[in-house]
Amino acid sequence: MVTTKKSRTKRKSGRSKKFSLAVLGKPTGIIQPRVQAVGPERFGIVAVDCAKLRSKWMLVDFYGNVLIEPQQLEHNRSAFKRAVAQLQAAQKEHRLGETIVCVEMTGIYHKPVFRAFRNAGFETRLVHPFASSHYRMPEHGDIKTDDNDLIAIFRATVNGFGLLQPTADDIYTELQILARHRRDLVRKKSKLQCQIRHHVHRCLPGFADLFDGDDLWSQVTPVPLLRAIAIHGGTPAAVREAGVDGMTKWLKDAGVRFHKKTLERIVVWAANAADADEMARSYTRVWNVLLDDWSAKRLQIQPIEKDLAGLLAKTPYILLLSHPGINVVSAAQLAGEMGPIEHYASAKAINGRAGLFPSRYQSDEVDRGGNLTRFRNAKLRAAWMLIADNMCKCNAYWMAKAELWKAGGVKPRDIRARIANRMTRTVFTMVSGRQIYRHPSRLDRGYIIDKLMAFHREHKTGPAVIVRDLKHAAEQIPKSAHADEAVRVEAARRKASRSRQRGPQELGELLVGVLTRLGVQAADEIDSP
Repeated sequence: MVTTKKSRTKRKSGRSKKFSLAVLGKPTGIIQPRVQAVGPERFGIVAVDCAKLRSKWMLVDFYGNVLIEPQQLEHNRSAFKRAVAQLQAAQKEHRLGETIVCVEMTGIYHKPVFRAFRNAGFETRLVHPFASSHYRMPEHGDIKTDDNDLIAIFRATVNGFGLLQPTADDIYTELQILARHRRDLVRKKSKLQCQIRHHVHRCLPGFADLFDGDDLWSQVTPVPLLRAIAIHGGTPAAVREAGVDGMTKWLKDAGVRFHKKTLERIVVWAANAADADEMARSYTRVWNVLLDDWSAKRLQIQPIEKDLAGLLAKTPYILLLSHPGINVVSAAQLAGEMGPIEHYASAKAINGRAGLFPSRYQSDEVDRGGNLTRFRNAKLRAAWMLIADNMCKCNAYWMAKAELWKAGGVKPRDIRARIANRMTRTVFTMVSGRQIYRHPSRLDRGYIIDKLMAFHREHKTGPAVIVRDLKHAAEQIPKSAHADEAVRVEAARRKASRSRQRGPQELGELLVGVLTRLGVQAADEIDSP
């Protein structure tokens, strides 16, 4: 029988859903199948409650029978060796088929214990304090002791909350350390700027207002001029007495470039400035010292940012530079906090770890929520909120979205949370799929090589380091984008080859290697016989 087109039945769109049995506990903490394989009485669990200088530990089987009584563990090499030897002996004595070590997280103080058991060959897991506290409360309430904590750690492990930790590449670990250090320096520098402004206003009322926005700190002249004024009295009277000629001499002696119009504007201000504070001499001494601290912080930040760029170029997170509004620093900070993208099954897993979703309380007919959940990785959420801030300021698509939500009465923090939540999908697709930015908004994407070169030009990086980072970035860029990226490299190479300075000329020669990585031959080589 011939089946006509009209007689065919239509299939429902969408895939059929397959429901699996629910398992309580975290996926990385499930141990029940292994317990069934060896038997509960042959499965050992080591619970470790950590403190700053020493810990307490015990060994029990899956049923909770104590095999090694709770005992102290000093945080030193010999004590670790004794504990490992005692545990190995207990394994043989009780014929344990499998043994896992579960260490409660305690700031950074649990790490030596964790490393000691892991290096000895034991499967080592972490128990979050929230989980151990939850399992301690029903039986012991507010009676918190080390022994009670050990019991709670055991119960959390049995119920699937002794979690395996994914191993991060050294590149991501170094990215995280340097990105956090840079962020700390930036915060300290910002705090110093506020303190300096406060003290300068006591001595030079209105001086800081002569410079718009961030010009007081970003322009070449203001900071050296402040130092010179501090040396010569630190008051408007000292500026009036020196005049334009005097301040010109101050800056020339210091080897600082300046515009004469800037000095004239400062002299005009000094002529009508209010009198300095009676304790101006002491305040001047304070802000002069703070200026030294500020300058030191600024000098420390720049080399760290260069290193961040080099590390970022070795990871697929460098592809985020193709997204309008994401720069080297924000991408590096996100990469350091996220770690390898392979650790996330989906964008939803990223949202869950960062806590980019509202909390909820539901009981019978009561159902309320709205605020962001309190249980999250704070550093990761901060990195995502920084990305959202960048989108609100530098991305036309998200700027329009933010204005629309703002007009609808959405709070600024909620707007950024919405953007961060949606950005996780874009970032996950780009990094996991090794793709450049594509969006239905038809916005022009950024060029990875171009952004990276611009970053290094601003930081006055040497040609060899620039080319090294560009080669690493070229390895991460998908082949479909090589031709577009090569256009930018070729333009930079031609411009550098026309320069009379040795540095740019050297860069132009080295960029030929980057073009080769992108599968493009330099134009000069094509034209040559």
